[in-house]
Amino acid sequence: MCNVGGMDRVLRIVVGLVLIGLAAMHTVGAWGWIGVVPLLTGAVGWCPAYRLLGIKTCCTKP
Repeated sequence: MCNVGGMDRVLRIVVGLVLIGLAAMHTVGAWGWIGVVPLLTGAVGWCPAYRLLGIKTCCTKP
């Protein structure tokens, strides 16, 4: 089930990759590895926090 829409997915993937890249280059601390979370949720298209909050950014067909 999808609850993360197109632009939201792209932004999550970009932010995730940037954070992981910065962590890998030791520009930011170890907290940069948290970028794995938005990367995975963007790639999969499902976010557990959105489910808990009742948020849905993807278009659903009737």
